[in-house]
Amino acid sequence: MRRNFFAAAMALVLAAGSLGMTVGAQEDGMYTVGICQYVQHEALDAATRGFKDAMTELLGDRVEFKEQNAQGDSHTCPIIMNSFVSDGVDLILANATPALQAAATATDEIPILGTSVTGYAVALDIDDFDGTVGGNVSGTSDLAPLDEQAAMIEELFPEAKNIGLLYCSSEPNSQYQVDVMTEELANRGYSCESYSFSDSNDISAVVNRAVSSCDVIYVPTDNTAASNAELITNICVPAGVPVVTGEEGACRKCGVATLSIDYYSLGYATGEMAVRVLDEGEDISEMAVEYAPEFTKKYNQEICEALGLEMPEDYVALEAE
Repeated sequence: MRRNFFAAAMALVLAAGSLGMTVGAQEDGMYTVGICQYVQHEALDAATRGFKDAMTELLGDRVEFKEQNAQGDSHTCPIIMNSFVSDGVDLILANATPALQAAATATDEIPILGTSVTGYAVALDIDDFDGTVGGNVSGTSDLAPLDEQAAMIEELFPEAKNIGLLYCSSEPNSQYQVDVMTEELANRGYSCESYSFSDSNDISAVVNRAVSSCDVIYVPTDNTAASNAELITNICVPAGVPVVTGEEGACRKCGVATLSIDYYSLGYATGEMAVRVLDEGEDISEMAVEYAPEFTKKYNQEICEALGLEMPEDYVALEAE
């Protein structure tokens, strides 16, 4: 009996000590932030960099980052998120939709900010989304105005008839964009066909099918496509089929043009949100999802020249990396 009482007392002491460490860290103004990036490619890399820069500039050395990359494997995201929960991080950055979904499943207490997420309602299965997720989730969206992207395709390729929409079927936000773009393009008189792949292993076969019957290919903000953009261009350019992309990173590798946002700025805005949550006490449940303030028409000069295309004067050439 005495041994059991002693064990229980020690457990209480240890628990109190652990709680004291957490409270002490917050009192000292020190924060640990877990970052899970779904896959490595230019757009997501820029968003992560912007997020870290914002937090570091605003908090200095009072923030520590635990950074993990799922390498495009959605099954790895929950493992990373559960490790963040076990480590007791103060906030989680979920970079891309699969990371956000895993974070929301892993914890309903630790604040979660998403970035490079196209649609929060689609990602988190929210009905009647009013702009605020609620609970412990908010963040930034990379959704570009899809009607304007469709208008850009019409502006650049008015004589085209068949548009192929290329995307990864395991990314729900890609499916959403393709559905909207199909309707927008059909309203402009184009014949549209979807070309989906389940992962990087079957992209080559799917792209080859697409170029055999399409005048133009559209690629949304799709992480798997972006990380395999060089493969796409190695098929499309020799076939003489132009690709319009939903974001700048993919356009650098395989596109002729894009209506793009600045992912670094998007990540930076997310970092500012994190500081407001951690250091200023803002209630994340009341923070509306934020969107990029402006979009720019950009083109890939090298690929345009290879295909013999001239861009309108209001398009900006992508800078060389």
